[in-house]
Amino acid sequence: MKFSIVTAVYKSAGTVGQAIASVATQSHQDLEHLIIEGASGDDTLDVIKAAAHDRMVITSEPDKGIYDALNKGIARATGDVVGLVHADDYLAHDDVLRDIAAAFADPQVEAVYGDLDYVSKTDTSRIIRHWSSGSYTPDLLVRGWMPPHPTLYLRRSVFDRIGTYDTRYRIAADYDFVLRYFSQTRAQPVYLPQVLVKMRVGGESNRSLGRLIHKSREDYSALRDSGVGGVGTLLRKNVSKLSQFRMR
Repeated sequence: MKFSIVTAVYKSAGTVGQAIASVATQSHQDLEHLIIEGASGDDTLDVIKAAAHDRMVITSEPDKGIYDALNKGIARATGDVVGLVHADDYLAHDDVLRDIAAAFADPQVEAVYGDLDYVSKTDTSRIIRHWSSGSYTPDLLVRGWMPPHPTLYLRRSVFDRIGTYDTRYRIAADYDFVLRYFSQTRAQPVYLPQVLVKMRVGGESNRSLGRLIHKSREDYSALRDSGVGGVGTLLRKNVSKLSQFRMR
C-alpha cells in the first residue's frame, strides 16, 4: 500500500525539518512525500532541500493559502491513501504509517484516524493537550465531534468522490471537509487508540483571540452548509476541548 503524504509549507524553516524526518524514518517505506512550498522567501526551501529523501517531491511556487497548497498536493498524489503532515507537526513514532496501513488492509475501510498531542512550541516533550478521539458513531457530529484532522488518513477515492478543501474557508476548511465526509459516508472509519501526531501549539487557528473568533464564525458556516447543526453543535464542539487539558 502506497501512502501520499502532503505537507504545505510557508516560512517554517524552524520546524519543517522535523516534519520531513518523521516521514522519512517510517518503517512503512512505500510512500511519497509531496512538499508544497509557498515561495516563502526565507530559509525554508533550503531547509527542505537539506532534509530531502529519495521519496520526496518538492514544489515551490506561490499559493493562495494552506488549503490551496494542500489541494495542489492531493491533486498530485499517486498513492492509495492520502495523509497530511503539517510543517509544524510530526508523526509521533516510526510505526505510524505501518499501523495505519494495517487498518487499510481491509478493502472496505476508507478512513483511519487516531489521537493527537498538542505539545509546547519550545519544548516538544511537554504535552499541553491530549486529544483522544474515540470511536465514531453518526450521532457524534451534531454533538460537535470531529477527529484530529492531522491524524485522518483517507483513500484517494474519497477526494475523487467529495472533492478537496473549500478555499472559501481561510481557517476552517478542514472542519468543513470533515463534516462533508462524515455526514455523507456509509463506511465505518477505523479509530486507532494511539497518538499518531504531535502538534505544536500556536497554529493557524489558535494563535490569537481574533483568529479564534474568526474560526468560530467559519465553523458555524460549515455546520450550516453541511446541514449537520448550528449554534448548539458549535458550543458543544468548543466545550469538548476543555477535557483535553486534563493531566493524563
